[in-house]
Amino acid sequence: MARRVFFSFHYQNDIWRVCQIRNSWVTQERQAAGFWDAALWEKIKRAGEEAVKKWINAQLSNTSVTVVLIGRQTAERKYVNYEIQRSHERGNGMLGIWLHNMKDVLGLRCTQGKNPYDNFYIEQGTKITYLSQIYPVYDWVLDKGYRNFGTWVETAARTAGR
Repeated sequence: MARRVFFSFHYQNDIWRVCQIRNSWVTQERQAAGFWDAALWEKIKRAGEEAVKKWINAQLSNTSVTVVLIGRQTAERKYVNYEIQRSHERGNGMLGIWLHNMKDVLGLRCTQGKNPYDNFYIEQGTKITYLSQIYPVYDWVLDKGYRNFGTWVETAARTAGR
Protein backbone atom coordinates (compact mmCIF):
# COMPACT_ATOMS: atom_id res chain seq x y z
CA MET A 1 0.00 0.00 0.00
CA ALA A 2 1.31 3.48 -0.82
CA ARG A 3 2.07 5.57 2.24
CA ARG A 4 2.43 9.31 2.56
CA VAL A 5 5.48 9.95 4.72
CA PHE A 6 6.50 13.05 6.67
CA PHE A 7 10.28 13.41 6.94
CA SER A 8 11.59 15.20 10.03
CA PHE A 9 15.24 16.30 10.14
CA HIS A 10 17.75 19.07 10.86
CA TYR A 11 17.82 20.89 7.55
CA GLN A 12 21.11 22.76 7.80
CA ASN A 13 23.28 19.84 8.88
CA ASP A 14 21.70 16.89 7.15
CA ILE A 15 20.08 17.95 3.88
CA TRP A 16 22.57 16.11 1.64
CA ARG A 17 22.05 12.79 3.41
CA VAL A 18 18.30 13.40 3.65
CA CYS A 19 18.06 13.96 -0.10
CA GLN A 20 19.62 10.55 -0.70
CA ILE A 21 16.94 8.88 1.42
CA ARG A 22 14.07 10.95 0.11
CA ASN A 23 15.12 10.38 -3.50
CA SER A 24 15.30 6.63 -2.95
CA TRP A 25 11.77 6.77 -1.57
CA VAL A 26 10.36 8.88 -4.39
CA THR A 27 11.97 6.73 -7.09
CA GLN A 28 10.03 3.81 -5.68
CA GLU A 29 6.74 5.60 -6.46
CA ARG A 30 5.96 6.69 -2.92
CA GLN A 31 4.73 10.07 -1.67
CA ALA A 32 6.72 12.31 0.65
CA ALA A 33 5.43 15.21 2.70
CA GLY A 34 7.19 17.72 4.90
CA PHE A 35 10.24 18.03 2.71
CA TRP A 36 11.62 21.49 3.31
CA ASP A 37 12.76 23.67 0.47
CA ALA A 38 15.45 26.09 1.76
CA ALA A 39 13.81 29.25 0.40
CA LEU A 40 10.37 28.27 1.67
CA TRP A 41 11.75 27.28 5.07
CA GLU A 42 13.52 30.64 5.50
CA LYS A 43 10.34 32.51 4.55
CA ILE A 44 8.23 30.51 7.01
CA LYS A 45 10.80 30.95 9.82
CA ARG A 46 10.75 34.73 9.34
CA ALA A 47 6.98 34.67 9.87
CA GLY A 48 7.49 33.35 13.41
CA GLU A 49 7.03 30.27 15.54
CA GLU A 50 3.26 30.01 15.11
CA ALA A 51 3.64 30.16 11.32
CA VAL A 52 6.21 27.35 11.45
CA LYS A 53 3.95 25.19 13.62
CA LYS A 54 0.98 25.87 11.35
CA TRP A 55 3.07 24.83 8.33
CA ILE A 56 4.28 21.66 10.07
CA ASN A 57 0.71 20.74 11.02
CA ALA A 58 -0.41 21.24 7.42
CA GLN A 59 2.46 19.07 6.15
CA LEU A 60 1.53 16.30 8.62
CA SER A 61 -2.04 16.30 7.35
CA ASN A 62 -2.90 13.09 5.47
CA THR A 63 0.38 11.39 6.37
CA SER A 64 0.40 7.94 7.93
CA VAL A 65 4.07 7.69 8.94
CA THR A 66 6.70 10.08 10.29
CA VAL A 67 10.34 9.24 9.67
CA VAL A 68 12.88 11.09 11.82
CA LEU A 69 16.22 11.25 10.05
CA ILE A 70 18.74 11.43 12.89
CA GLY A 71 21.97 13.34 12.45
CA ARG A 72 24.45 14.72 14.95
CA GLN A 73 22.20 17.52 16.31
CA THR A 74 18.69 16.40 15.35
CA ALA A 75 17.57 15.65 18.93
CA GLU A 76 18.24 19.25 19.98
CA ARG A 77 16.18 20.86 17.20
CA LYS A 78 13.04 22.59 18.49
CA TYR A 79 10.94 21.93 15.42
CA VAL A 80 12.03 18.32 15.07
CA ASN A 81 10.85 17.80 18.62
CA TYR A 82 7.57 19.54 17.80
CA GLU A 83 7.15 17.27 14.75
CA ILE A 84 7.75 14.17 16.88
CA GLN A 85 5.26 15.34 19.50
CA ARG A 86 2.56 16.18 16.93
CA SER A 87 3.16 12.95 14.98
CA HIS A 88 2.81 10.87 18.13
CA GLU A 89 -0.33 12.78 19.18
CA ARG A 90 -1.99 12.24 15.80
CA GLY A 91 -1.16 8.52 15.84
CA ASN A 92 1.28 8.37 12.93
CA GLY A 93 3.43 5.31 12.62
CA MET A 94 6.95 6.39 13.51
CA LEU A 95 10.53 5.29 13.02
CA GLY A 96 13.98 6.80 12.99
CA ILE A 97 16.96 6.43 10.71
CA TRP A 98 20.55 7.08 11.78
CA LEU A 99 22.44 9.15 9.21
CA HIS A 100 25.94 9.10 10.68
CA ASN A 101 27.25 6.27 8.47
CA MET A 102 26.15 8.03 5.28
CA LYS A 103 28.61 10.24 3.44
CA ASP A 104 27.86 13.91 2.84
CA VAL A 105 28.63 15.95 -0.28
CA LEU A 106 32.32 16.00 0.70
CA GLY A 107 32.44 12.24 1.29
CA LEU A 108 32.56 12.67 5.08
CA ARG A 109 30.60 10.94 7.80
CA CYS A 110 29.33 12.65 10.96
CA THR A 111 29.25 11.48 14.56
CA GLN A 112 26.15 9.71 15.80
CA GLY A 113 23.67 12.00 17.52
CA LYS A 114 21.32 11.35 20.39
CA ASN A 115 18.07 9.49 19.73
CA PRO A 116 15.38 12.23 19.70
CA TYR A 117 12.76 9.72 20.84
CA ASP A 118 14.59 9.77 24.21
CA ASN A 119 13.21 13.32 24.69
CA PHE A 120 9.64 12.04 25.11
CA TYR A 121 7.88 9.58 27.37
CA ILE A 122 4.42 8.30 28.22
CA GLU A 123 3.26 7.90 31.81
CA GLN A 124 0.99 4.95 32.50
CA GLY A 125 0.31 5.03 36.22
CA THR A 126 3.73 4.82 37.81
CA LYS A 127 5.38 3.40 34.69
CA ILE A 128 7.32 5.66 32.31
CA THR A 129 7.92 4.48 28.75
CA TYR A 130 10.21 6.48 26.49
CA LEU A 131 9.23 6.77 22.85
CA SER A 132 12.65 5.27 22.06
CA GLN A 133 11.31 2.04 23.60
CA ILE A 134 8.32 2.13 21.23
CA TYR A 135 9.63 3.38 17.91
CA PRO A 136 12.43 1.55 16.08
CA VAL A 137 15.54 3.29 14.77
CA TYR A 138 17.50 1.84 11.86
CA ASP A 139 20.90 2.63 10.39
CA TRP A 140 20.50 3.58 6.71
CA VAL A 141 23.84 2.01 5.72
CA LEU A 142 24.17 -0.99 8.05
CA ASP A 143 20.49 -1.98 7.85
CA LYS A 144 20.41 -1.55 4.06
CA GLY A 145 17.90 1.26 4.00
CA TYR A 146 17.60 1.54 0.23
CA ARG A 147 16.33 -2.03 0.09
CA ASN A 148 14.35 -2.06 3.36
CA PHE A 149 12.89 1.43 3.74
CA GLY A 150 9.51 0.54 2.27
CA THR A 151 9.17 -2.38 4.67
CA TRP A 152 10.12 -0.16 7.64
CA VAL A 153 7.47 2.39 6.66
CA GLU A 154 4.78 -0.24 6.12
CA THR A 155 5.58 -1.90 9.45
CA ALA A 156 5.37 1.46 11.27
CA ALA A 157 2.03 2.25 9.63
CA ARG A 158 0.53 -1.13 10.46
CA THR A 159 1.83 -1.02 14.03
CA ALA A 160 0.02 2.32 14.43
CA GLY A 161 -3.13 0.92 12.86
CA ARG A 162 -2.88 3.24 9.82
